[in-house]
Amino acid sequence: MNNKMYIHEQIDIIGPHRAKYMHHMTANFGPLAWEERKQLCYGVWGVIGSSRKWPEVINLWEEPGYDGLAHSFRHETSHPGHQNPKLAKWWQEAAQWRSGGITRRIEPAPWTRTVEELCADGVKGEGYCHDQIQVQQGRAHEFVEMVRQKAQPVYNKFGWVLAGAWTTAMSNESEAMFLWAMPTWEQWAECEKARRIDKGLISWWSDAYKYTTGVTRFLLVDSPLSPMKIGRQSTRADRDPAWREDGPPQLDPPR
Repeated sequence: MNNKMYIHEQIDIIGPHRAKYMHHMTANFGPLAWEERKQLCYGVWGVIGSSRKWPEVINLWEEPGYDGLAHSFRHETSHPGHQNPKLAKWWQEAAQWRSGGITRRIEPAPWTRTVEELCADGVKGEGYCHDQIQVQQGRAHEFVEMVRQKAQPVYNKFGWVLAGAWTTAMSNESEAMFLWAMPTWEQWAECEKARRIDKGLISWWSDAYKYTTGVTRFLLVDSPLSPMKIGRQSTRADRDPAWREDGPPQLDPPR
């Protein structure tokens, strides 16, 4: 059973600096997050601009439950300026490449695999489909379970793998999120082409529309050090040799 909590970030990138930001996030921040907060990187992806606003990055972090979030919030805000001094250099560098973003706290479905389980199972995709779905208030958890039972078998026929399913916390239970791993772009194309002719897809969307008030679907691609791409968490060995944060080195995150 997955009792973690997740932080979902939509990050606005400045100009052509997406690659620099993604590396800074995975290689430089990732090991620090584990050392200080037991926070794991679930994934860092570039948004394919042809499918959504650009340039943009999606970050997803796995916390040890609500208690882990409480620890993280205290760790971050107990300093003057509400910023961890050890991360001052990291923030300063990150500010060169991003201009802001939107953060959500999201709860996993109990059956959603953790990032360590996904890496152990070899789940990965040439691309990913990310759904942000608005439903009638109070029905997000019900909709997530319906996706598991009805949508997942349909998409599995096209080779899609349901990597994650969540509901947005601290809200009125009106938003659900899903991450589908697609082994090849051709499998994405075949599924999208079949949406109005495949009986399973037609039936699924007919059922879904009884719940949904809005659907946003866009495409992602792994950053070079995203865990599902490399099958593990990034470590200090993956860092830019020229980058150092203040403080002594500690333990690398689990592989």
